[in-house]
Amino acid sequence: MSIEFWTTMPATPLDKVAETAATLEAGGWTGLGMVDSQNLAPDPYVFLTLAATGSTNLGLMTSVTNVVTRHAAVTAGSALTVQSLSGGRFVLGIGRGDSALAHIGHSPGRLAWFEQYLESVCAYCRGEEVPFERVSIPDHIAPPVADLNLADTPGASRIRWARDVIAVPVEVSATGKRVIEATARHADRVMFAVGAQPERIAWGIDVATRAAEQADRDPASLSFGAYVNVVSHDDVVTARRIGLGSSSLFIRFSAMHGKVNGPADESQRKVFEAVHENYDMNHHARGSGSQTTVITDEFLDSFAILGSADHCIDRLGALVELGIDKFSIAGASFASRDPESAEAGLRFIETVVPQVRR
Repeated sequence: MSIEFWTTMPATPLDKVAETAATLEAGGWTGLGMVDSQNLAPDPYVFLTLAATGSTNLGLMTSVTNVVTRHAAVTAGSALTVQSLSGGRFVLGIGRGDSALAHIGHSPGRLAWFEQYLESVCAYCRGEEVPFERVSIPDHIAPPVADLNLADTPGASRIRWARDVIAVPVEVSATGKRVIEATARHADRVMFAVGAQPERIAWGIDVATRAAEQADRDPASLSFGAYVNVVSHDDVVTARRIGLGSSSLFIRFSAMHGKVNGPADESQRKVFEAVHENYDMNHHARGSGSQTTVITDEFLDSFAILGSADHCIDRLGALVELGIDKFSIAGASFASRDPESAEAGLRFIETVVPQVRR
């Protein structure tokens, strides 16, 4: 099994994106993701297009886009554009939404809407037609095209220009049971955002496998990945400091609406709930946020992977044994202004990744 290691695009000026992508590719990363959060970061498809021009083999993905701020046809059109330009290196990462929606005054998309959107965007990305009744633009916003009484109109929706473009793989950032199940029915890969504890990953794989079987889908056709917070540093106190902010974001996902998803003992449940109750979206994923004050060292050490290279290798290896073949790594960054974070980021790709890939 080939193990992929992806990273998130560090804060980079637009005129340096291609150069950063070249550095990541030379450093041994499989690919890079770009957030889709219009109030906090530039447009991901523009960023990833620039990254494509500076690299040859580096994978490119949205990490992640959502089902509310872009129509499914628009999302697929953008995805297929980057796919065409990059020669087939693009992956559409999608989820229910978080900061992109919070900063326009809304919560994540509703589950029924999410699955309908997911089914449609997967069809678009495979070059298939989507019935107009699934396009989901309310009549009070735009009446049906039939109201124009033209000689002829399209009978269904399809990305017509992209017939010769390689189909775009679709993967979903998933935490809760129902999102995992929807992913197993429609998408190519589940990217678990449940932390790095083997029992939580095993729970997610079991949920996905059962859902695939119930939908008459071969579970072997479904791939599994994970968003994991990792900081490789011999001083665990330093590792905790570096990884705390990004870990708080993913901890919150497991209690997005106050109810804890996945297996957790009583002490873990209390931390999940406390992070939800104290989360400050104005300090999203930052170590300075009030949410970080309620995370105990014991919880953080189990939820994330923090410590020596050998410790990181062992814990990532345990997830590989469960069936994870793609990791999206958060935590330390080689491009960080914090020298200890930059050192840990380089240490990870140079010493941890080669051993896990063996």
